[in-house]
This record gives sequence, structure tokens and C-alpha cells, in this order.
Amino acid sequence: MSLPHGVIIAGGKGERLGGVRKADLRIGGLRLVDRVAGALGMVASPLMIAVGPVDDGRGRRVNALPVPDLEAPVGGPLAGLAAAVANLQARGIGEGLLVSAAVDTPFLPDDFVVVMEGELGDAPAAFAAWGTDFYPPNAIWRIEALRDLPQRVIAGTAPGSLKALQAGMGARRVDWTRRHAADPFLNVNTMAHLLSLGRRE
Repeated sequence: MSLPHGVIIAGGKGERLGGVRKADLRIGGLRLVDRVAGALGMVASPLMIAVGPVDDGRGRRVNALPVPDLEAPVGGPLAGLAAAVANLQARGIGEGLLVSAAVDTPFLPDDFVVVMEGELGDAPAAFAAWGTDFYPPNAIWRIEALRDLPQRVIAGTAPGSLKALQAGMGARRVDWTRRHAADPFLNVNTMAHLLSLGRRE
């Protein structure tokens, strides 16, 4: 069975962090982008990094492919996913699995890809949850189910968010509460979050 493809959603401007790219922030001495890439483990090469509207060189990772957003009226994680799908299509890849993960999830489980692939079943997509909390960017997708996403994003007819996209697709919810003692998907949005998660290391 072929490896799933992978994309780290890393295009956020980090406005609540003073304009610092989240990918370059460090916890435990490691940049967030490197922590997440390490947790994703064995995915098809190259690992994609959705860098947002402009690839300014920050948040880069060796042996990874920076993927800028498409020219479209949509931004955020949805735009990053669409850019990854468009890149796969440009390389002649139209089916298989795509795993996405937010760059600001420093404690992404090492078994994330294996568990999500196992829980996908016959659904078109599945997303991670922790009890009542859910994390749309941390997900697994059937690439063929996203076939028209880049065109819809460019045309402005796509759902407004990953949450809406997953709801429309009938994506499966994967609750991790029985697998980990603490929420592994808590993300870094402010300096307070960064300090708090740093203490968890």
C-alpha cells in the first residue's frame, strides 16, 4: 500500500504573536514545523508545506516542498489544503490519501497518520477531535474527494472553512480521548499558549 501524502498547514501570519511565523517558533528547542514533520513520520516525498499567500522563506524545512496559496479570494487553512491538492494534481496525483496537520500543533501524536488512516473507513475524510473540541486542519482526506476543491476555491464557490467543507463531505470525527491523557492537538495562538505548552514539554 502506498504512503499517504502530507501537508503541514503553515500559512498563518501569526498576528497575535507579533507577526512571527508560527512555523519558526520553538518548543523544546525544536521549531514547530520540525516537530510536526517529525510526528507525521513516513509520508510520501516530498512533504508539502502550505506557506500562505507568499513564500517568504520563513518556515522552510529541508526536503519539503513549499506550496503557496492559489490566486483566490479564500485564505487560511482551506486555501492551504486547496494549494496542496492543486500541487498533487500538477504532479499527476489524483487519488490516494492526503494527511494535513496544523503547524501550531506541537504535540501532534507520533501515531497520528496510522490512527487516522485506520479510522477513515469508507468516509471521504476524517478529522481529529478531543472530547467536545475538534481540529479541522488535523485530518485525513481522500484526494479524489477533493478533486474540484482548487477550482472551487479559485472561483469563490468553495465552503468558507475546513469545518464547513468537512461537514458537507460527511467527514468522520476521530476522538483521541482514549488514546492520550492530555489533548495532543492544543495549538499555539498567543505567547501565553506558547509558554504554557512549553511547560508541558
